[in-house]
Amino acid sequence: MTERAPYAASSAASRGRVHPEPAAAPRSEFQRDRDRIIHSTAFRRLEYKTQVFVNHEGDLFRTRLTHSLEVAQIGRTLARLLGLDEDLTEAIALAHDLGHTPFGHAGQDALNACMADFGGFEHNLQSLRVVDVLEERYAEFDGLNLSFETREGILKHCSPANAARLGEVGARFLSKRQPSLEAQIANLADEIAYNNHDVDDGLRSGLITLEQLMAVRIFARHHDAVRAAYPALAGRRVITETVRRIINTLVLDLYDTTRANIAAAGVASIDEVRAAPPLAAFSAEVLDEHRELKRFLHQNLYRHYKVARMSSKARRIISDLFEAFMGDARLLPPEHQMRESLEGARAVADYIAGMTDRYAMREHRRIFAVEEIAG
Repeated sequence: MTERAPYAASSAASRGRVHPEPAAAPRSEFQRDRDRIIHSTAFRRLEYKTQVFVNHEGDLFRTRLTHSLEVAQIGRTLARLLGLDEDLTEAIALAHDLGHTPFGHAGQDALNACMADFGGFEHNLQSLRVVDVLEERYAEFDGLNLSFETREGILKHCSPANAARLGEVGARFLSKRQPSLEAQIANLADEIAYNNHDVDDGLRSGLITLEQLMAVRIFARHHDAVRAAYPALAGRRVITETVRRIINTLVLDLYDTTRANIAAAGVASIDEVRAAPPLAAFSAEVLDEHRELKRFLHQNLYRHYKVARMSSKARRIISDLFEAFMGDARLLPPEHQMRESLEGARAVADYIAGMTDRYAMREHRRIFAVEEIAG
C-alpha cells in the first residue's frame, strides 16, 4: 500500500460543502461524494447515453456509464500509485460526464448551437449544474451538495465569464491556478479510457480496420509485440491484448512522468500543487504517440460516414426538440413547464441534456410523428 502523499487532497481538510452537513463518519467526505454520485438519477441515465455508437446500435459498445467506470478504474490505480486520495479521484471520474447530452458530442454541439443566444451549452459546466442544482434527492438542498474538491475536479475547463459567475469553484480559472492532483489525474484517465475503448469499439463495429491502425505507431508497436509473444493467438484476443498493453503503457508513463514532475517541483502540500504548473502529464514521446492515435480516431472513426449519418440525425432531433419546446412550453412535462417559466431556455436545455438517447428519439416521435405513439 503506497503511503499517503503530503500533497494529496485531504477529506479532513476539505473546503467543505455549500450547505454544511454533519460529518460523514465512518465514511470520508469524498466517499460520501462518490456514493451520492452513484445513487443519482443522472448517473443511471449514463447507461443509455452515447459514447460514439448510439445505445441501440449494439449491446457491446461503450456507453457513457461504462466509459465513466473505466475512467474511475484507471484513475484509482494512478491515485494509489501516487499516494493520492483514491475516493476523490473516483468521485470526479464518475461525475465528469453527468451533464452530457444524448448522442455524444453531436448532441452537445447541437444544443450549444441552440443555446447560442442564451449563454451557450457545455457539458462540463452542465455536469457541475447537475450536482449543484438539478438532482432532486435531499430534503434540505437542491443537487448533491458535493464537497468543494469534487466540484472543482468536475469543472475541467471554464471561460473567464462563466468562472466569474461560479464563485469559489471557478476562481482558479481567473487566478490561473491548478486543481488538485486527483483532478488532474482523473482528467488524463478520461483521455486514456476513451481513446483506447474507441479503438476497441471501432474495430468491433468494422468502421476502422486493423490495417488502418497499423499506421499508428503506438498501436502497431504493441500489436507486433503481441503477435511475437503469441503467434497462434487469433480473433478478438489479439485486439484486446493489444489495447490492454497500450493502456498499461500510458498509465505507467503517466505515473512515472507525474512522479518526476512532482519531485522536480518540490511540492509538499495541496496548496503548492495548486500554485504549480500542471504536474500530471505524459512524457513528450508518449504524448506524441497518444496524440497520433487521437488524430487517427478523429479522421477515421468520428468522421466516418456512418457515424456522420447518426450525428446528423442527432443534431436534427436536438434542434427540433429545442425549437418545439421554446415555441410552446405546454409540450414540456408539467414539472419542466414550471422551471421553463422561471429560467426559460436554460430549463429547456436542462430537460434535453438529461435525456437518454432513446428517450430523446421517443420524445421526437411523440411530438413530430403523425402516427400515434403509445405512451
